[in-house]
Amino acid sequence: MSESDPTARVAETSVAMDLPLRMHPLVYLADGDEVTIGRRDTDSYAILPEDGAELVRRLEAGLTPRAAAEWYEREYRETVDIGEMIAGLDELGFVCGADEEPTAPEGVRWARFGAALFSTPALVVGAALVAWAVVLMARDPDLAPAYDNVFYTDYFTVMQVGLFLAAIPLLLLHESFHALAGRRLGLRSTLRIDNRLYYIVLETAMDGLVTVPRRQRYLPIVAGALADVLAIAVLTIAADLTRHQDGTLSPGGRFALAVAFVTLLRIVWQFSFYLRTDFYVLVTTVLGCDDLHTTAKRTLRNRVNSALGRRHKIIDESDWHPVDRKVAAWYWWMIPLGYAISLVTFAVAVVPIAVRLYGGAVERFLGDSGATDLELLDSSVFLFFSMLPIAIICVLALRNRRRGRGERRLHHVIT
Repeated sequence: MSESDPTARVAETSVAMDLPLRMHPLVYLADGDEVTIGRRDTDSYAILPEDGAELVRRLEAGLTPRAAAEWYEREYRETVDIGEMIAGLDELGFVCGADEEPTAPEGVRWARFGAALFSTPALVVGAALVAWAVVLMARDPDLAPAYDNVFYTDYFTVMQVGLFLAAIPLLLLHESFHALAGRRLGLRSTLRIDNRLYYIVLETAMDGLVTVPRRQRYLPIVAGALADVLAIAVLTIAADLTRHQDGTLSPGGRFALAVAFVTLLRIVWQFSFYLRTDFYVLVTTVLGCDDLHTTAKRTLRNRVNSALGRRHKIIDESDWHPVDRKVAAWYWWMIPLGYAISLVTFAVAVVPIAVRLYGGAVERFLGDSGATDLELLDSSVFLFFSMLPIAIICVLALRNRRRGRGERRLHHVIT
């Protein structure tokens, strides 16, 4: 058995009951009757009751396993399986291996930049930019968000490619604000690709957020939305500053307003709580919930089944997390509200844009539209790249269906 095998290492450690454990530096955060402990350098964490966390503190401070177990029995009038406790700590990576040294606390990169970005002067400047943009929108309706802003050019392919390319740095800006808001607190972060329903999204993973006081988690959670608001403000101001001398918007200004409108849709999307967006995480953090989404869905299902008289389908709520159950009693309606927001946004913004885009592209091929060869080429390229993802989805669905049929046929032959 190798030295890195956790079982072997725990077996060795459990024999040396009178030798102190060599442990990596741990962080502790008390929250009610529970304490989160873990290593920020590896993002390995555990939630323990207060007595268990205090026992770990004693072991980390240098108390031998035997002495720690005796202290626990004197303090709490209960015995503890110290061997099992050490095995759990080792599995989490809290115990140093035979050839391993305790990790030294290290700072994270960009921590100072994050602190400067979210300092009071920086926030004041950001607020001033947002106020400036709001005043401009109020004075000139042409600068206010509207789906017409998306049509900054007559060429659909240019429109499609331009907005796609502009979305990439803005998405990275959104996630960078999340990461920098956390790094100013010394938290590591990673960027990964995930999905929400049929949306593909970038997501900043910041597991160490559980080790800071709850009030310090709010800014890292909402930092992405702050970046979006700031981007809209800067784009609106840029559109106003780049006007022609006659006061009309320049091509660059129209493009800036198009990007601003798409960014606004991303902020509205955050209110679709059923997708567990940043705003959902903010609500659950403020209220101290564990898994509000699942509890709310079950509560909604119970409400529907109760209204329909299907008592036999009502789920027992006694084993739910008490905070989740209390909040879900009023939060459950946020799920249908989130769907309503998505549908309204789709109907008010997405559908008109799609109708105008696809309708305009098809119209160029029909009748005497007078479309030029360049416009026909533009429509062809636009329709091709618009339909390509749909075609890929259909091909994958058909392939999976055929594979499923083949597997069922093989299962029938074997049985």
